[in-house]
Amino acid sequence: MQVTIDVTRHTDASCASRDLAVRCTNCNLRELCLPQGMAQDEVQKINGLVTTRRRVKKGESLQHAGEPFKSLYAVRSGSFKTCIATEDGRDQVTGFKMSGEIIGLDGIGTNSHIIDVIALEDSEVCAIPFSRLEEVSREIAGLQKQFHRIMSREIVGEQGVMVLLGSMRAEERVATFLVNLSRRFRARGYSATEFHLRMTREEIGSYLGLKLETVSRVMSRFHDVGLIKINQKHVLILNPEGLQEAASPSTAGH
Repeated sequence: MQVTIDVTRHTDASCASRDLAVRCTNCNLRELCLPQGMAQDEVQKINGLVTTRRRVKKGESLQHAGEPFKSLYAVRSGSFKTCIATEDGRDQVTGFKMSGEIIGLDGIGTNSHIIDVIALEDSEVCAIPFSRLEEVSREIAGLQKQFHRIMSREIVGEQGVMVLLGSMRAEERVATFLVNLSRRFRARGYSATEFHLRMTREEIGSYLGLKLETVSRVMSRFHDVGLIKINQKHVLILNPEGLQEAASPSTAGH
């Protein structure tokens, strides 16, 4: 599944300079990305880390399993799904990435990527060469600490998915998924109760370990009981507290 990434190119050096002018210092996602909690002078120092901004069209790949690991990618806009090929040839969705999150951490240990990353919509990322990131991290303690925090967040997230797949019923899995999306949208300054699903129900099912029909049935049930209002991919959370209760194994009925 080799797809060429659409990289923005300029023939004029001044145009290229303007294209990369909006970096960490004045990016509205800085509190969600690598420079979180850093002083202004430290953020200025790491501006040079972003060497390229890439535009990736919907359905195209940002990275492929087996490719050499060279860079991390901070999602500037849009969203992606991460997936891994199973032994029987299926693509298992392992996560969804949105603005302010980091892609590419899977390649650090082995110097090659183990997952595919595909854009769910027209998106843009900031490329951060890892070798350069390591150099600057040795100079700025805050950057190294934040990077470790991001890696820790990834580990905790993976553990959360294991809990989802191992101990929750279908209703609890779908409710937890929607609650998590709500929180992530709120952290980015968007509505926590009204949003558009960029992923398909089949992709949600792959991520949650459920069949497509089960995901559709559960969402329809949530709609019928007044927890959410759903119109194709548009979601309106009508009862946030009730949805949170549905996500909790301790309160959900069996």
